[in-house]
This record gives sequence, C-alpha cells and structure tokens, in this order.
Amino acid sequence: MQSEPETVCNVAISFDRCKITSVTCSCGNKDIFYCAHVVALSLYRIRKPDQVKLHLPISETLFQMNRDQLQKFVQYLITVHHTEVLPTAQKLADEILSQNSEINQVHGAPDPTAGASTDDENCWHLDEEQVQEQVKLFLSQGGYHGSGKQLNLLFAKVREMLKMRDSNGARMLTLITEQFMADPRLSLWRQQGTAMTDKYRQLWDELGALWMCIVLNPHCKLEQKASWLKQLKKWNSVDVCPWEDGNHGNEVPNLTNALPRGENANQDSSNRPHRTVFTRAIEACDLHWQDSHLQHIISSNLYTNYCYHDDTENSLFDSHGWPLWHEHVPTACARVDALRSHGYPREALRLAIAIVNTLRRQQQKQLEMFQAQKKGVTSITNLEGLVGHPLDPIGTLFSSLMEACKVDEESFHGFSDFTENMGQCKSLEYHHLPAHKFLEEGESYLTLAVEVALIGLGQQRIMPDGLYAQEKVCRNEEQLISKLQEIELDDILVKIFRKQAVFLLEAGPYSGLGEVIHRESVPMHTFAKYLFTSLLPHDAELAYKTALRVMRLLVMESMAPSGDMSRPHHIASVVPNRYPRWFTLSHIESQQCELASTMLTAAKGDVRRLETVLQSIQKNIHSSSHIFKLAQDAFKIATLMESLPDITLLKVSLELGLQVMRMTLSTLNWRRREMVRWLVTCATEVGVYALDSIMQSWFTLFTPTEATSIVATTVMSNSTIVRLHLDCHQQEKLAGSARTLALQCAMKDPQNCALSALTLCEKDHIAFETAYQIVLDAATTGMSYSQLFTIARYMEHRGYPMRAYKLATLAMTHLSLSYNQDTHPAINDVLWACALSHSLGKNELAAIIPLVVKSVKCATVLSDILRRCTLTTPGIVGLHGRRNSGKLMSLDKAPLRQLLDATIGAYINTTHSRLTHISPRHYSEFIEFLSKARETFLMAHDGHIQFTQFIDNLKQIYKGKKKLMMLVRERFG
Repeated sequence: MQSEPETVCNVAISFDRCKITSVTCSCGNKDIFYCAHVVALSLYRIRKPDQVKLHLPISETLFQMNRDQLQKFVQYLITVHHTEVLPTAQKLADEILSQNSEINQVHGAPDPTAGASTDDENCWHLDEEQVQEQVKLFLSQGGYHGSGKQLNLLFAKVREMLKMRDSNGARMLTLITEQFMADPRLSLWRQQGTAMTDKYRQLWDELGALWMCIVLNPHCKLEQKASWLKQLKKWNSVDVCPWEDGNHGNEVPNLTNALPRGENANQDSSNRPHRTVFTRAIEACDLHWQDSHLQHIISSNLYTNYCYHDDTENSLFDSHGWPLWHEHVPTACARVDALRSHGYPREALRLAIAIVNTLRRQQQKQLEMFQAQKKGVTSITNLEGLVGHPLDPIGTLFSSLMEACKVDEESFHGFSDFTENMGQCKSLEYHHLPAHKFLEEGESYLTLAVEVALIGLGQQRIMPDGLYAQEKVCRNEEQLISKLQEIELDDILVKIFRKQAVFLLEAGPYSGLGEVIHRESVPMHTFAKYLFTSLLPHDAELAYKTALRVMRLLVMESMAPSGDMSRPHHIASVVPNRYPRWFTLSHIESQQCELASTMLTAAKGDVRRLETVLQSIQKNIHSSSHIFKLAQDAFKIATLMESLPDITLLKVSLELGLQVMRMTLSTLNWRRREMVRWLVTCATEVGVYALDSIMQSWFTLFTPTEATSIVATTVMSNSTIVRLHLDCHQQEKLAGSARTLALQCAMKDPQNCALSALTLCEKDHIAFETAYQIVLDAATTGMSYSQLFTIARYMEHRGYPMRAYKLATLAMTHLSLSYNQDTHPAINDVLWACALSHSLGKNELAAIIPLVVKSVKCATVLSDILRRCTLTTPGIVGLHGRRNSGKLMSLDKAPLRQLLDATIGAYINTTHSRLTHISPRHYSEFIEFLSKARETFLMAHDGHIQFTQFIDNLKQIYKGKKKLMMLVRERFG
C-alpha cells in the first residue's frame, strides 16, 4: 500500500519436482495461503529464470574441493557469520573429533540443497498449523462475523485443489475435519438434546460430500484409500459425530445396493446403527472404477452397440444402442461429482448423459409397467428421494449439464458497451449447443438438464425422518426450482415440460403426480406451482390438470375426518408410530395454499375453471387460516380492477368464507372476529341476497353474539344500505331478516344478545315487544344484575320508564352488596334505580326500598340513597301527567322508616366489623366514619339518644383500645 512504509522481507522457497515444498518469509504473516512476498518471488522465478542462478547441490561442490580449499571455505563461512555460527561450528568440531559421538556413527552428512530422494513423498507446501488455527477460530465464532462464509471458502479451496489434482486437498480436508470433530459445541448439543443450527448442519453436509469426492478419486492409490477409510471410521465411531439426517436414524439401507421396494422396505430401523455424515464416504470406499462398461462410458464419445437387443431391466445399452449405467442413482451421481471435482469434466459429462438416459428409460419402463397392471398398485414409493438427498444427485447432474451449455456472451458479440451492462449481472447465458452423440434430435445439454430436474422433482418419495431432513427436502426443491426459473423457456423446452407433465400424471405410483400415491409421500405443491405457471401460457388444460392433481395432502386426510386442522393439538397426533412427525407441515400447507391462490388468480373470468378450483380447495385444504387467506385473495383479485368486480370469483370468495365460518364456529380462533367482519364485507359485495342468505342460516355460521353484534348490526347500518343502493322494499326485507335473526339469538343467548335484539327491533312494535318479553322471561333465571341494569337504562333512554323500572327491580333481586363494598361498580346502578323509582312516585319507591334493604348492606350507600329520597318529593317529575301532593315523605313512616332503620343498622354492624381488625393508622379515618354515622342517626326523632347509647356501648366493649377510645371521647363525648 502506498501509505505504508516500505519493508524488506527475506523469503526462502524450496522446490521439489515442480512443486513448492516449503516457504519461509520474515513478514510473519499467519494465514493458510502464501503471503504476497512468497507469491512475488515465485512469479519472479517463473518469469525471470535466468536472474535466479541455478547451483548444484552444495555437497557436490564440496566433493570437488581439496583439503586446503575445504579449510578456507569453512573459515571464511565462520568469519562472515561468526556471531551466529561460531557456537555451532565449535560444537560440531568437538563431536567430529570424538570417536564415540553420534555424528560419527552415521555415514555422510545432510545436504538441504540436494532435494528429496525419488522415493520420498513430495507435495505442495501447506502450513498445517495455520489451517487448524483458522478453522478453530471460524468455528469458535459460531457462524457470526461471516465465519460460515469463510468456512465455505475453505471448502471451495479444497475443491479447487482437487481440480488441480493437488494431493494436499485431502490433507487440508483432514485438518478441517479434525477441527470440526473437536468443536466443543458437539458434545454440548448432544447432552442438551438440542439440534445444531441449520447453517452449521449444511457445513457438515459439505464436509461429508467432499470426503465422498476424495475417496471416489478415480486415480488414487489403494494404500491412500485405506488410510482415508481408517481415518473416516475413526471419526465415524466418535459419539458426537453428527448423524446424516440431523436428529434421527435413517431408514436407508447401504447406498451401494439398489433400494428394496414394496412391503419389506419398511423394516424396523431401531436396531440399525445410525448413519453419520461420513457413512456414505465409508461405503464409497468399496466402490471402484475398474468396470469395463463404466470405463468405456467415461472415456469415449463413440461407445455404442447398435446390435444390442437385450431389452432386460439392467441392459447395458438402450434401444438406440447408447450406453446405460445401472447403479444406485445417488452413487452414480457421486461418481459424476468426483470426476468433476478431480478435474475430469468431459468424463463427468459422459457419465451424466448415460445416467440421464438410464433415468429416462426407467421412467418409460415404469409407465409401461403401471399401465400393464393398473389395478392393485398403491404404495410403491422411494424411501430415498433424489431431491433432498444428502448427495444431491439431481443437483449434480443438473449443474454438470448446465456447465456444458454455458457460453460466455463476449465470445458471441465481442465487448458490449460498458455503461450498458452496468446493471446486468448475468454475463453467462445458457444456449442449446449442438447435440452430443447420445442425444435425441433437437436435444441439447440444456434440454437434458431441464428434463432431469423435472424427473427428480416429480419422483414420488417418502417424507424422511427428522426436522433437518424434512427441511432439506423443501430447501433442495426450492433451490432446484430457482435454478430452473433462471432459464428462459423456448419452444424446445416447453415441449420437454409437456412431455414430463404427461409422463408424471400417467406414471401412477412411480410419480408424485400420479393418480395413486402413498399417504406419506412428499407433497408436490411447490413443484406443481412452477409447472403450472410454466405451462399455463402454452397448454392451459395440462397446467390445470397437473395443479389440480397435486392439490391433495393425504397425510392430513388420514388424520381426522373433519374439523379445523389449524389447531395445534390436532397436529400432535398426526402420524402413527411407524411414520415420522411432519415437522414442516405448516410450510407444506402454506405451499398448498400458494398453489391454490395461483390457480384462482389465473382462473379469473373462467366460470368452469373457478368452479373446479373451488371444489379442489374445499376438498383438500384442511386449515381454516389458509382457506381464509384464499377467500381474501379471491376477494382482492375479484375487486382488483376499476371495472365491475368478477362476480364468479366473488362467489368463490364468499363460499370459502362460509366454509371458514363453519370450520371455526365451535373452535377457539383468535382471528374469528376479523373473519366474521370480513365475511359480511364480502357478502355485501356479492349482493343483498347473499346478506339475506347468511342471516337466514346464521346458526350454522355464527355464534348468537356474532350474529347480533356484528352481522345484523353491520347489515342494518346506513353505510351498507348506501353501498347496496337498496329501495324501500329491499331495505324492509333485509330488516325483517335481521329482526328474525335478532329474536332467535335473544332466545338462544339472552345474556349476550338481548340488548342487541332490542336495538335491532326498535322500529317494529311487535318485534320489540317480543324481544322485551324474552328479556323478562330470562331475567329470573339466566341474566346477571349488570346485564339487566344495562337493558333497563337502555329502556329509560328509549322512553319506557315503567319498563326500565320493572327491569331495575329484577336486577336488584340478583344483587348483593356487603358492608365493605363501598366502591362496587353496581353502586351507580342502585342509585340510578332508586332515582328512577323516586321520579315515578311514592308507590314505586315504596316497592323498591325493601329490595334495596335486602340487597345492600353497605352503610354509606344506604345513607346516600336515604339523603336523596328526603331532598325532593316523589313523582315531582309528573310523568304520564300524574300529579302529586308536593309533600316530602316522612322518615317516621314506611317506606323511608324501613330504609332509615336499615341504614342505622348497617352503620352499627360495619362499626363492629371494622373494630375487629383495626390498626392505629386507620383511627382518624374511623372517627370520620362515626361522624357520618351520627348524621344518619340524627335523622331519626330519637336519633340523639340512640347514638349516645351506641357510643357508650363502644366505649364499654372496646375499652382495651385506649388510644382509640380517647379519640372517640374527644369527638363524641
């Protein structure tokens, strides 16, 4: 850097057979890779070989010297470096002159300039300590500070080394693996039973895949492979070694064997040892490359046999005479990956083509087999799917073929304008390159890549065990689809899509899109959505057929016949013992919902298709929240444009909304209010008949409270009437339905619906009377005082004071206020009820006071009522034109005498209750309470005497509370 001061570094590099075998540099740089100074010196030696003088080994030069020359050489060497080498020189001289010294037992002497002997191992210099330190550091950062990215770069470095056929690749991977195995988090996670993070899991996957590549090196020596196998087995046996599928044992037999099919495939896996991330590499050590058919496939483009007519299952050539390779597909693809990784791209491509041709032939044979025995085949499935597989076979084939058809744009068009391309990241395009020897006419590497991706994605496969393995299935599928989405579909590729869609639909149990699939099969919604959108512009019929076929979710259907599947406690019992829990079920359901939404959007304006999609949703989607989302989606799409809404789609939206209402009616759902409000909005958009319909069948859709407080109230609102442009006749018809609903709800749930019912029936005398009668009937049994007081106040507000009074008296019979409840919320209602009775007249007041005395034991409340009753004459308001005499009521006569006695009694009882547990800090408050009591006592004609007796009593009973009694004496004598 220009800003840094210039430093001089001393660099030394050792070579052996065209490899740098060791480096030293005084810069002190600590890194896995060579420092800039070592690179600079290497380049200098490459570019200017003449400037770096070549000498014979020093031992050869010394051999040519005589005795005097040797003496001179040594003495000059010591003189030039006397401070550094003199002690060493003297020590060596002493040892050489001593006959018994170790140095004299060895013939000759070492020469560091002579290089290694031909038998010695020669490999590129690798600072092993640094590799270990760096990996340890990255792992300790636990995926933060970009450490995951750094580890991925190290893995990429290993792949690069393998490609260059650098023998250090395996050594470096060994060092990396040792650090991974020593990660202290492994034992911690195992003890705690927690799963490792997803990103960390993926690093382990890559580690396993790289070892697979290394042991499958087609040119490695047997002893090398044996040492790797020993190392892998050692790691494999460590207790904390991560399992291949994350948390659980895997049900897959040895990968070098073809998979069993049918009933015997599902043997008990608990006895089998767990498969670790190294198991596949260990198994791959048994594989070799000596098979002559395999050798012919990878080494020649011309390997054919046109006379070969053996059409058996495992024939070596197909009907074109092209070579096939029958090996467990993931294993065969691991060979392709190994060939690519070790720098044999042509060989990898040849094998990839043979595998794809084998897969296509197998697909054709399976279709023929299924068509021949159509009945009776139900559960043929693959325990080990190609997509989501630890070795990513489809991904390997796809990227091998895609690499072969990448063409750099620059080689086509020369350099394009720099500024024009600033925003474009894709410098590579995929092209249909001229056909390979073993491709059909019109086919290319590109068509082959696309076809094999579609074959893999459409394969029927069992949902694997364990959260990680299931997430991997989803992730792998999405990654593959996103790669496919980068390719622009032309006519040739559309043809492939058509061909594969038809194949997959007709291939029965062999395909995930087949008519009959296993209950535990991985669902195909994500894939079908991609197929649907790709095929729609070219073949709508096929697009819909594919998407509708795949809408099913069998694992849910076999759980429960009906009910709302979005409730968590349903999910816990999803799967019987034999099958794994579906950890990714919520993701799968959302993908199913996405597929349905995509179809609804596409089907807008097409009545027949919308009907079919609606039926499919109703049959296959089991979660209320997803159906609600689809109802909302359909509503948005239907009302999207400025023009008139799509009425068919609106009806679909309403139909789905009604289904949600039925599903969630008897279950708890936190979004229920939102759902009900939305449904009314949707029905309003559909029209007046839809609103009428939901009100008439309210009991199958809503609770009584929802029907009155949300549905009918919204329907009767001005905004709805304006929105629907209703004439008087229509308004009346709708109002009639709302009133009928209100009365039915009030009968069913008077506590919660009576008030709404009264409000809705206000404009119809008969209906209003009916609603009032329902309230009276329910008042004695099912309604609380607060509900009755609320309705009573409403009645007064509407101008029915006598009815309000009647309800208030009923409410009083349900109420009970004890002596210390002087802040009870019902106090206001009691005061209001007494004020209402007082305003109606003496008779009404006389009737309510006994009820008050019976229900209220709180002295302050009673004294408040008493005071109010003595301030004005009853009936002074002169309701209904009744006149009154204008005299105040007497406290000596009923009904006020009864109230006064009750109030005095309440004060006496409350006083004794308070004194039982009184503390000094409440004394002053108690004295104030007694003062209020005296005011009430004095309202009676003999109140003065009563109060004096009461105080004397207190002084006698509570004489132990000296301080308090002193305060009582001070105030009251």
